[in-house]
Amino acid sequence: MRFGIFYEHQLPKPWNEGDEARLFHQALEQVVLADRLGYDYAWEVEHHFLEEYSHSSAPEVFLAACAALTKTIRLGHGIRQVIPNYNHPARTAEGLGTLDILSDGRLEFGIGEGATRLELGGFKIPAKEKRALALEAGREIANMMAMSPYPGYEGQGFSFPCRNIVPKPVQKPHPPMWMACTNRDTIKVAAANGLGALAFSFVDPDEARTWAEVYYGIIKSEECVPLGHSVNANLAMVSNFSVHPDRDEAIRRGQEGFEFFGYAVNALVAHDAIPGRSTLFEDFQKSRAKSDEEIIAARKASQRNANGIGTPDDIRDHIRAFQAAGVDQVIFLQQAGRNRHEHICASLELFAAEVMGEFKAEAAEREAKKASELAPFIEAAMARKRWMVPLAEHEIPVVPASRPRAQINEAVR
Repeated sequence: MRFGIFYEHQLPKPWNEGDEARLFHQALEQVVLADRLGYDYAWEVEHHFLEEYSHSSAPEVFLAACAALTKTIRLGHGIRQVIPNYNHPARTAEGLGTLDILSDGRLEFGIGEGATRLELGGFKIPAKEKRALALEAGREIANMMAMSPYPGYEGQGFSFPCRNIVPKPVQKPHPPMWMACTNRDTIKVAAANGLGALAFSFVDPDEARTWAEVYYGIIKSEECVPLGHSVNANLAMVSNFSVHPDRDEAIRRGQEGFEFFGYAVNALVAHDAIPGRSTLFEDFQKSRAKSDEEIIAARKASQRNANGIGTPDDIRDHIRAFQAAGVDQVIFLQQAGRNRHEHICASLELFAAEVMGEFKAEAAEREAKKASELAPFIEAAMARKRWMVPLAEHEIPVVPASRPRAQINEAVR
């Protein structure tokens, strides 16, 4: 089992001077701590205009800062908005190559499309076309990173001439590719395209088992036709995360933040928005059904303790259940709502000290067994890949000079 941490950069109102800057700098401190403690991944989302819910509109900048401050933790675009209206594919490929170099080959590349009218409407992206546009762009970004030169493309979402995209990433043919998934349908899409599945929905281990069976069933079937130049067969699940020796205190420290995260995800899609006048956290507090103390009492009555919030033993049971379900990575959502920096750091340290080691010790053997089992299926999938045809040497176009040589010679005289 591998472990990741995940950032939306949430900042509920009311806002005070310096809060936004403090949020980013504390997140950097948390990533540095996670790197030192042996966590495997740090994932950063990309969203636009989603006040309070996500102030992470430039993940490439945050991840570059992480690359400079860390040594071993892998750095993930979880996800990059790849539709051309958000980010032109050539610019995304250039940024990925640069970040992979600066991180010494530690980059992961998740693709996404956005879901809210605030984002899609802001960039004039037709909601009904977003999935096709994202997959098209993801495929061409992979081609840009792997091919020299990129032959050029005329498609639904963008057109681009033959150019050689530089720099190329350290990882060959390109960094591992993932896709954001929120339900079984998108799990199927990720598997059919040979992409790792970043499951950004909070599901119990039974549902996770179903998702894993669906995902790996497709990976092993003829439905799997890789989008990129390699297959990344991995399933990662997001989980709540608040750890303390006292279960009640873990709930007090983390429960409200994770409830806000879930509330906001739904509200941003279902509710109207007034730019610059968000009342997301205020509305959440009005809607909250139970207090932390009521939730603590209910948990004690039901004896259901393994949901990512609790003692080290609770979290150990939680992880074991996901592992048994076939999940490859658990991504901890620790920065949510008003969760406090010092509590986040304490949770990271306690989990690393008392739980992480036993799972890390098993990881290499489990992954080797899995790789051996999947090797023939991945080979068959790559044989089905529809490759972009490279240009023959004589087909590479000559790009005319900005100024004819005669004009340059005349200017020199």
